[in-house]
Amino acid sequence: MTMHHLGETRSRRAADHLLQTPDTFVWAALPRMVNCTACVHAAPALGAKFTQYTARFENGGKLGSAFGSRFVFVLEGTLDLHANDRHATLGVGGYCFLPEGTSHTISCSGTAARAVVIEKPYQSLQNTPSPQLLIASEASIPPEPLMGDDALGVRALLPPDAAYDFAVNTMEYQPGASLSMVEIHVMEHGLLMLEGGGIYRLGDSWYPVTKGDFIWMAPYCPQWFGALGKQPAKYLIYKDWNRHPGEQR
Repeated sequence: MTMHHLGETRSRRAADHLLQTPDTFVWAALPRMVNCTACVHAAPALGAKFTQYTARFENGGKLGSAFGSRFVFVLEGTLDLHANDRHATLGVGGYCFLPEGTSHTISCSGTAARAVVIEKPYQSLQNTPSPQLLIASEASIPPEPLMGDDALGVRALLPPDAAYDFAVNTMEYQPGASLSMVEIHVMEHGLLMLEGGGIYRLGDSWYPVTKGDFIWMAPYCPQWFGALGKQPAKYLIYKDWNRHPGEQR
């Protein structure tokens, strides 16, 4: 008998965090989606200042319009991007950043695809140029050790430029690697486990997490992660960035 038949799940909701496991995902089409459904993980209804969802595409599937700037990272299959005068095919690990107001379509011409979508109303910064359309692949970015630890590699998917008001990274932990400290900070996070698993501390609780789990962390939520098992653990993580906390909407 599976857990949900007994009313059990690893999912947990607290004031400063959410662990959402795939057995509790609910899928529905967002406005103007075609042959596509979304599981919304984080949104203003949760207390988040951004929206993050996983989109599932069928053949001919297409995203609806963006609410603010949009970041898309392909998890499975391939997606076709048309933005301004540019066209690209994004495979697994391919991604794009679309500045707020960019006219674009993102569609699936294959049998199926799945992608992470992050959207946030853009917060401009005086005397700073607007961010640019970006199309890239995670594999093209060399990992950097976190705080000198070669067992923990970070890939920054967006430029560290003040034009961008959020950051998205992938973080890969070798088996047994962990963060060197419990972090407590003003940024909030949206996190999707891509590979492997481990233990995540959120607030005063410790949770086993694995591929497919989503985590939202509110500002100042105590957080720590350690990888367990025989394979690396990896996740994609969002944070608000490059803006003064007193000016954030």
